Amino acid sequence: MSKKIEWYTGFVDRKHRVKSNELDVLFRYTAKKGINSIEAVGRLASESSVGTWTTLPGMPKKQIEKLKACVYKYDKEYARISYPLELWEPGSVPQLMSGIGGNIFGMKAVKNLRLLDAEIPKAMMKEYKGPVYGKTAIRRIFRKKKGPITSTVIKPKLGYTAKQHAEIGYKIYSGGIDCIKDDENLTSQRFNRFEERVKLLARARDKAEKETGDVKDAYPNITSGTLKEMERRIGIVHEHGFNYFMIDVVLAGFTAVQTAGELARDYKMAVHGHRAMHAAFTRNPRHGISMLFLAKLARIMGVDQIHTGTIIGKLEGDKKEILAMKEMLLSGKVKEIKNLRMKQDFGNMKGTMPVASGGLHPGLLPELLRLYGTTDIAVQVGGGVLGHPKGAKAGAKAVVQAIEAYKQGMGLDEYAKKHRELREAMEKWGYLKPV
Repeated sequence: MSKKIEWYTGFVDRKHRVKSNELDVLFRYTAKKGINSIEAVGRLASESSVGTWTTLPGMPKKQIEKLKACVYKYDKEYARISYPLELWEPGSVPQLMSGIGGNIFGMKAVKNLRLLDAEIPKAMMKEYKGPVYGKTAIRRIFRKKKGPITSTVIKPKLGYTAKQHAEIGYKIYSGGIDCIKDDENLTSQRFNRFEERVKLLARARDKAEKETGDVKDAYPNITSGTLKEMERRIGIVHEHGFNYFMIDVVLAGFTAVQTAGELARDYKMAVHGHRAMHAAFTRNPRHGISMLFLAKLARIMGVDQIHTGTIIGKLEGDKKEILAMKEMLLSGKVKEIKNLRMKQDFGNMKGTMPVASGGLHPGLLPELLRLYGTTDIAVQVGGGVLGHPKGAKAGAKAVVQAIEAYKQGMGLDEYAKKHRELREAMEKWGYLKPV
C-alpha cells in the first residue's frame, strides 16, 4: 500500500510526554506478519481516536490534530498510548470503551491485542462517584469491627423453588453466614420467580436475625433483559429491606452497571458484582481485556464488591494479577507494576471489596486468608457449605469455624478436635483443591 494514502505514523511520537489531561493506556500486542511495530501501533492509536485507513484532504487539520491519540512508547510487544480527554463523553464508560476497547480488536494489522490497564487522570476520575459503601460495608451494614464478610451461593445453582431457596437460606443464616447470594444464571425462572424468592428470603433473614442477633443480608440477582425491568427488581429488593443487590457486570453491560450504580446511590444500597463471562476476554494473556482493568471500571461505576478469584480455587487466575487487582481495588493510590498495572490515584473514591469465590471449602480458607487477609474481603463458599455431610447449617458453621481458627492462629486439624462441623468437613474434603 502506498505511503501517500496512509497516515498511521503520524500517531507515533516518542518525544511526547503524557499531560495531566490525557488518558494513558497500556496495550500488549502482536503485529501480524509483514506489519512492523510502528505500523501496528500507529494503526491502534488511529483507529481508537480520530483516524481512518486513508488521509482526508478536506478535514479541519488543526482541529483534528489536537484530538489525535499518540503512541509515545512502544517495543515489539507493549505500547503506551495517550488520549486527549476531549475524545471522551464525560462519565460514560460505554463510550470510553468504544475507543480503547472497540474496533481496534478487529484490526488485521494485529494478530493479538490486550488492553492491560489505563491510568485515569483526575479530571476524568471526578466524573465517577464510585461505590456507596465499598469496604465500609463491614462496619456500616454488618456492624462488625472487622471482616471478612461471608456469603453462600445456594447450590445447585438452578433447580430449587423460591420456597426451597429461602428454607436453605435460613439454615445457612442460622449457621453463621452473613449473606445468601443468587448464582449468575438465577434470575426469574418459572420454577423460582424473582419477587417470590426475595419476599421469602426476607422472611428467612428476619427470623435468623431475631434468633442470632446478627445482621443478615443477600445478593439477589437483578440482571434482566431490559434496564426498565432491572430497575423494577432493584426497587423490589429495596422494599424488602436488603442492603445489597447483585448484577452480572459483563452480561448486563456497562450501561446497565452504571445505571445500577446510580440507583444504588439513590437507595443507599450496595452493588455486588458477579463477573460471569469475563474469561471469554480476560483469560488469554495475549488477547482481550485484563480482569484488572475490568475491576477498575467496576470500581469507578459504583460496584461495591466484585469477584476477583481465589488463586487456589477451581477458577483460572494468575496470582500476581489477582494480588495487584486486590491492591488496586482497595487503595487510594497504587504504583505501577511494569507491563501489568499502571499507577492510579482514585482520590477520595471508596475502595471496592474483592470477593474470593469458586471451589472453596473450609480446608482452603486459611491459605486464602493468608493471601487476602481477613479485613477487606468477602469470602464466598457455595458447594463447600451445601456439600457438608450434615447439611447446609453444619456447612455454614464449618466455614465460620475455619475462619475463627485462622484468626486465633490455630491449625484446622487442631481446631477441629473441639468443633464437630469443621471436623466433618475436613474428613470429607481435607485440603483438596478442586479443578
